[in-house]
Amino acid sequence: MKLSVIGTGYLGAVHAVCMAHLGHEVVAYDTDASKIAMLSAGSSPFYEPGFDELLGAVLATGRLRFTQSADEAVSGASVHFVCVGTPQMAGSDAADVRYVDSAFKAVVASADCDGLIVGKSTVPVGTAQRLAAELAEASSPHALEIAWNPEFLREGKAIEDTLRPDRLVFGVTSEHAEKTLRQVYGSLIDAGTPHLTSDLATSELVKVAANAFLATKISFINAMAEVCDVVDADVVLLSRALGYDDRIGSRFLNAGLGFGGGCLPKDIRAFSARAGELGASDALRFLHEVDKINVRQREKAVAAARSIVGGDFLGKSIAVLGAAFKPNSDDVRDSPALNVAAAMHLMGADVRVHDPKAIANARKRFPTLSYFDTAEDACRNADLTVLATEWDEYRSIEPASFRSVVRVPRLLDTRNVLDRQYWSDAGWQLYGLGRGGPTA
Repeated sequence: MKLSVIGTGYLGAVHAVCMAHLGHEVVAYDTDASKIAMLSAGSSPFYEPGFDELLGAVLATGRLRFTQSADEAVSGASVHFVCVGTPQMAGSDAADVRYVDSAFKAVVASADCDGLIVGKSTVPVGTAQRLAAELAEASSPHALEIAWNPEFLREGKAIEDTLRPDRLVFGVTSEHAEKTLRQVYGSLIDAGTPHLTSDLATSELVKVAANAFLATKISFINAMAEVCDVVDADVVLLSRALGYDDRIGSRFLNAGLGFGGGCLPKDIRAFSARAGELGASDALRFLHEVDKINVRQREKAVAAARSIVGGDFLGKSIAVLGAAFKPNSDDVRDSPALNVAAAMHLMGADVRVHDPKAIANARKRFPTLSYFDTAEDACRNADLTVLATEWDEYRSIEPASFRSVVRVPRLLDTRNVLDRQYWSDAGWQLYGLGRGGPTA
């Protein structure tokens, strides 16, 4: 099938490449000339494991092109995927859907044949129905229809999540739309991927409800970490015990610095804001507390670091390992790691940051911090080392040899991923959030 993809940010670029990999003819459109140039040359504007290799492979087939022309992208395509961002609106918790609206209008204006406009962006419930109503009123000589097919990508595993998803959701209003989406994803469905067909509103809610549940689970265990610190208990052991209960499960039940990135924080805020607009604010009031707990973890990490170095950051050198909001990503949007680093810097610390992939993006956001190309250089003569993003590179550090790099062998593991006994035996004082203080 011939497909167009509107938007070549993280979602759009990955989706375009994966659809071409599945055998479709894809033309992806964006107004950003630099993105189009990079992608056309086989280079990614972001870091995602395996993406550059897959991009190069599908470009070589001739099934994928990138363009700044909406007409070129839309012309002749039977399915148009809208993959633009919905950032948090300035001065509000609500989602800004202006880019979705613009993408929708671009497709309608450029369409030269019948087709299906498929939203993949995360939007407030009711957006698809509004667009469908606007489409019904639009004067177009071609039969265009709205569907919604939410994305469930995890940064660092986006290709796997697109080519081997745990489910596909089709929000449609006709049998034709459902049949078309089954054709697009035919090879995935044949491979056994579960797929659900729903109304438009349900398909919109699936994504935000999933993010709300995940955020709630993370904030729940972080709330337990706060209690553990008060009573000198160990949240890691508590989490392990809870995880054995198959009603609860152990995934994402790891206490630490909390969630960040460009999706989870803004999506739960937008979900709450939309519930308020619909008169259902009481139903999602708990998400405000989920958000507050998440932000509080960052404040607790800064307070713990200050206490460890004697109550004052002035004159202290703090090494921060990690700037991305999660490992296997260069995304620093609402990054807990970078937020903690910046907060300590504002309190007078000499903050030295390392990250395997996110230094360039971090430097753009917080240029006053010091950045280093290796973890060893960042930690040289440090009074405290803070593990803020759980990259495998940091988890594999050999503590005995690393001790000679720092001034004082103290480490605050804000992700609770290091072996406490192993580091303690190597002469380190290891601290963790919700773990009742140092090991030595």
